[in-house]
Amino acid sequence: MAKFMWTGRFKKSVDPTVNDFNSSLPFDCRMYSEDISGSIAHCHMLHKQGLLSDADAKSIEEGLKEILRDIESKTLRFDSESEDIHMFIEEELTRKIGDAGKRLHTARSRNDQVALDQRLYIIHQSALIRQMIMNLHSTLISRAKENLCTYMPGYTHLQRAQPITLAHHLTAYIGMLERDIGRIDDAVRRMSVSPLGSCSLAGTTYPLDREYVAMELDLSGVTRNSMDGVSDRDFAIEFVSALSLVMMHLSRFSEDLILWASQEFGFIELDDAYSTGSSIMPQKKNPDVAELTRGKSGRVFGDLIALLVVMKGLPMTYNKDLQEIQEALFDAIDTLKSVLPPFTGMLRTMKVHTDRMLEAARGGFSNATDLADYLVRKGIPFRDAHEVSGKLVRYCIENSVALEDLKLEKFQSFSDRIDSDIYEALTIENCVQNRKIIGGPSPEAVEHELQQAEKFR
Repeated sequence: MAKFMWTGRFKKSVDPTVNDFNSSLPFDCRMYSEDISGSIAHCHMLHKQGLLSDADAKSIEEGLKEILRDIESKTLRFDSESEDIHMFIEEELTRKIGDAGKRLHTARSRNDQVALDQRLYIIHQSALIRQMIMNLHSTLISRAKENLCTYMPGYTHLQRAQPITLAHHLTAYIGMLERDIGRIDDAVRRMSVSPLGSCSLAGTTYPLDREYVAMELDLSGVTRNSMDGVSDRDFAIEFVSALSLVMMHLSRFSEDLILWASQEFGFIELDDAYSTGSSIMPQKKNPDVAELTRGKSGRVFGDLIALLVVMKGLPMTYNKDLQEIQEALFDAIDTLKSVLPPFTGMLRTMKVHTDRMLEAARGGFSNATDLADYLVRKGIPFRDAHEVSGKLVRYCIENSVALEDLKLEKFQSFSDRIDSDIYEALTIENCVQNRKIIGGPSPEAVEHELQQAEKFR
């Protein structure tokens, strides 16, 4: 019973099943470094404010640093009977340095302590995730540069719509990743405040310097309300929301890749190192990295919903339900970190079948819009030009012929505005290269977009 530091109020020991149920150490132990960093900053502030003696402050800091070394060298194992990482470290500190360890918790509650640890942990993990996304971003830039003139069909409703290039398609995902990074950066900016000093919910009578602690931890400031400081988990929800959007984008990209790798499309071939086979069908080459990415997106979405559901009915301020935030948060982080390296490698090594893409772009009347635009340039209103183009497409379908293969006389039977320059207007190359507006698919426009992407940091 003496193991728990709150047992003065209780006559009975905690039932073992309750202790197992209550303990968060099996999952919050990963925040040991953040917990120790926060404790050292708190120790420095207590000493600065005259609440710890020189000797006690020195002993506490040295003890905490020794615990950090011992955990990282695996000479110190986590005690499965401890309630959480905060109690484990405090208990270990007290065993090492005696009563001085008991003074560390002055003017601090586990409520503001865990809120700080989670913020610091997310900030650290966000930097790792950001770098992984930037690696994918760089890979996409490289692959796009290689395919500025790789013509392919663009799709709406999964039907061939208009010709584009593979570079243009890949650059769409570059834009998505840049917005993803922006959202992560925004979330980190908002969460970079210290709740320490909020204590349990009502602050403290001790003369703390909260801004000093924030400065020690390289945070931008402090929470303004002590109740909000301990009960807020907006930062975790916002972060997982940003991760969910990353996963949504990767899932959509995966769907493209899965389709492209099929024999029906045949646009790409995934490298053997990023594919798997079948236990019964020797010919199979399965896009498992893309499929697992698509599947794991639902897992991260579920983590986000779990966080929202935990928070939606909680009265102010701290409730034990908040412990459930951590596993969903950690799972979302771990899942995205597991996805990004193989996904990046898959894209870096995939083979592009340019001839097959060009063949597909030339089929399906993807140049029909360009025919309508040609007629507009000849002075025909767009709605009328659209109708003429549609009638020509119908004729071609009924007679199994491509637009560009029609004789000039047949074109002119639909509109006397059509001249011999129609054939140049309908080539796939010109259909793409003439779309030079900002954001368009022409090699010139995409190259400009890639130059902007290379500046993104």
